Amino acid sequence: MSLSLGGEEGTTASEMSLSGEREEKTTASKISLSGEREEGTTASKITQDTSSKSVQKPRAESPTTSLLSMKSDQPPAFSQEPLPDDNKEVESLDSEDVLKITHNLLDRRCETLLTVQQNIKTKLQHKYQHISEGIGHHGNQSLFKDIYTELYITEGGSGGLNNEHEVRQMEMASKKQTTQETSIKCNDIFKPLPGQDKPIRTVLTKGIAGIGKTVSVQKVVLDWAEGKTNQDVLFMFPLPFRDLNLKKDQYSLMQLLSHYFPELKEIDSIEDGETKTVFIFDGLDECRLPLDFKNNEKCCDVTKPTSVDVLLTNLIKGNLLPSALLWITTRPAAANQIPLECIDQVTEVRGFNDPQKEVYFRKKITDQNLANEIITHMKISRSLHIMCHIPVFCWITATVLEMILNEAEKDEVPKTLTQMYSHFMLIQIIVKNRKYNKATETNPKELSQSDKEMILKLAKLAFQQLQKGNLIFYEEDLRECGLDVTEASEYSALCTEIFKEESGLYQDKVYSFVHLSIQEFLAAVHALESCLDKKENVFSPTSDDEEKESIQLSDLHRKAVDQALKSENGHLDLFLRFLLGLSLESNQNLLRGLLTQTGSTTRSNKKTVERTVRYLSDIIEEESSPERIINLFHCLNELGSNSLVEDMQTSLRSGTLSETRLKPDQCSALAYLLLMSEEVLEEFDLKTYNTSEEGYQRLLPVVKTCKRALLAGCKLTYESCETLTSALQTPNSPLRELDLSYNDLGDRGVELLCVGLTSPLRNIQTLVLGQCGLTKSCCSDLASVLSSPNSQLKQLELRDNDLQDSGVTLLSAGLEDPDCTLHTLGLGQCGLTEGCCSDLASVLSSPNSQLKQLELRDNDLQDSGVTLLSAGLEDPDCKLHTLGLALSLHLA
Repeated sequence: MSLSLGGEEGTTASEMSLSGEREEKTTASKISLSGEREEGTTASKITQDTSSKSVQKPRAESPTTSLLSMKSDQPPAFSQEPLPDDNKEVESLDSEDVLKITHNLLDRRCETLLTVQQNIKTKLQHKYQHISEGIGHHGNQSLFKDIYTELYITEGGSGGLNNEHEVRQMEMASKKQTTQETSIKCNDIFKPLPGQDKPIRTVLTKGIAGIGKTVSVQKVVLDWAEGKTNQDVLFMFPLPFRDLNLKKDQYSLMQLLSHYFPELKEIDSIEDGETKTVFIFDGLDECRLPLDFKNNEKCCDVTKPTSVDVLLTNLIKGNLLPSALLWITTRPAAANQIPLECIDQVTEVRGFNDPQKEVYFRKKITDQNLANEIITHMKISRSLHIMCHIPVFCWITATVLEMILNEAEKDEVPKTLTQMYSHFMLIQIIVKNRKYNKATETNPKELSQSDKEMILKLAKLAFQQLQKGNLIFYEEDLRECGLDVTEASEYSALCTEIFKEESGLYQDKVYSFVHLSIQEFLAAVHALESCLDKKENVFSPTSDDEEKESIQLSDLHRKAVDQALKSENGHLDLFLRFLLGLSLESNQNLLRGLLTQTGSTTRSNKKTVERTVRYLSDIIEEESSPERIINLFHCLNELGSNSLVEDMQTSLRSGTLSETRLKPDQCSALAYLLLMSEEVLEEFDLKTYNTSEEGYQRLLPVVKTCKRALLAGCKLTYESCETLTSALQTPNSPLRELDLSYNDLGDRGVELLCVGLTSPLRNIQTLVLGQCGLTKSCCSDLASVLSSPNSQLKQLELRDNDLQDSGVTLLSAGLEDPDCTLHTLGLGQCGLTEGCCSDLASVLSSPNSQLKQLELRDNDLQDSGVTLLSAGLEDPDCKLHTLGLALSLHLA
């Protein structure tokens, strides 16, 4: 049985489905959610076998499009007669009466489904028609259609783990796009991409915090509820994980849905294949359920009660309602909670591209001259410009700059993240006090005692939950932190842009900071205030009833730097930037109503900053991780002491960089500059720079920001390959060609590289590994790359390596794989004999092989080997047009 909703009859307008196909409002056909056309009439079809005889009867016109279809040649009429309730009378009915009764039942169910659908649409339309930019349900809200700006969504590779700090990911996303990417509209997420054949059931959409995942969900749900798109969907159920976390009891799937949508109680169940249903699970990163896909019991019955965790895993695996469509959103670090085999397509929300940023500011700021001034300022500061890829940060920037630029006596316009967030927090408290307390204070930097106490309590919560990795909190989390739930709710009502209370679909309360960066900023406030007020070290692993060690501010800085460097995924990077930025006297003065005034002089503050700058500089000289060094330069920027970077910038502009032998720390500063630049390098030639082996190592992260990386003869080793592998796995990298020849990488180095080369995020097309100390041992790893469906490799140069015949045998397995895209292979002077020629001939004659150029010069193949090769060359499936032996031989 299949059910599809086609909308009202008699209209000719077309509508778009989630699959992106246009749905024509005719009675001839409908388009399914997967994009496939369902042929047939709009009337119900039914075949009834009675005494081995098919009975059919024409059906009268129905006032609404039918929802149910069963196989039949002609649609029978729907009877409006009351159903008999006497068993004997039922037994005496002939086949025609049975058909009438059946269709009466179907018709009534159709009408019920339509009524339920409309009630759910009305409910969702009311819920989603307003947008709250960081504002909870107490604040003034804008109509969604007035403020919504299209987001940049692309194909997102795999659903694998990306634990890198989201600011690092965003810095890469901020590069100008140099390759053609598939842009996807949020209403088209179930549409197969070019080259995809199978229908899409489950879509995983990734995106960093605040980038617009939930807004995209809101857009899709609202457009459906308002009848604009996806009208082939009968039911759409948005179920945020933050709400599902609260469900401790056992439910059947129908009970769970009815819990959120009481309208569904009008129907017994949703049968698989009967309706087109979309489930939207927003915020996988906020999920506190175990999602034990391996050990959870199997459940196929929508009416069987079980735990919510079991329901979710069975729904995602397709055991429950296998025909339903699923959309899951998540931050990148949580994407691996869903098994890859359960995901049909991955997309990524990139937030705003550069034109979309400007569109947002022009919509948000009614004064267009002021909007232009804000856009100009945003472009001047590279760090602010990068952050504006996040819609939430655009909102923060607009809020701060609109107020500052409108003031008669303007404060200094914020240039760093710390300055921007300090102003933002003060502005929100001022707005709250003016609105609710009728305050008329002239000095916005003075806070009431109640405001100060509450902000510091929230700051403590922010720090504790940041340490745990939590972005959302429940009542027990607040109580653990000593926050009164009523007090927090009241403050949420007054100052929602910092801390918000949300009611779930069933009015269960959850709490969060508007954005992770605001939580990180307040966490830094807590760490600094604990040191200024009580000389406490927040990183000291003591229990609550033990006294924390006494610490000076410069010592706290050292501890924080050390903690941030220990983090594998850099989860304290932005926190560290804020903490150091808040230590400046100018920023402490801005927050003087919040932070304890120590009475320290400008001179002593300057000495503290100088000690911290020296410590950061020492680490930059010693630290081996280029990625960690990059964040230390961000920290120096927050401290206003980035002379090393400024010197490198001057040398770059003057063109004198190649004349100077660069020290390792200078190379780190250069890497920082190149990575932060908006421009993508056409070519990055490492030998251009005069430096040591360590200096070359520090410049390696730059490869992920260029199209062509020339690293030949730079004394790189297998240890360098660890950095390169990280670069190869960077999303959105423009890198297409990598030359590593004349470096002693060895088989171990190639093994590391192959991890990155098989990454779904990778688009390397040319790899040069000539004279890299390779043997046959690396050939199985290279064969895995060649046979990987993720590999885009087209040219592979392996000349001057001791691969031998056995190595070529291993390579041949990858070359004959249907997923292999290689068309140029260099095997010159690789210690080959006639023993490998039969394997190469097999490759040449394989219909799967795409090989067009093969270089075999300076090998001892002998005439007998060439004879073996000839058999492959003469095969009709051979695509080779250039073969290099002693000299290149061009074949007709």
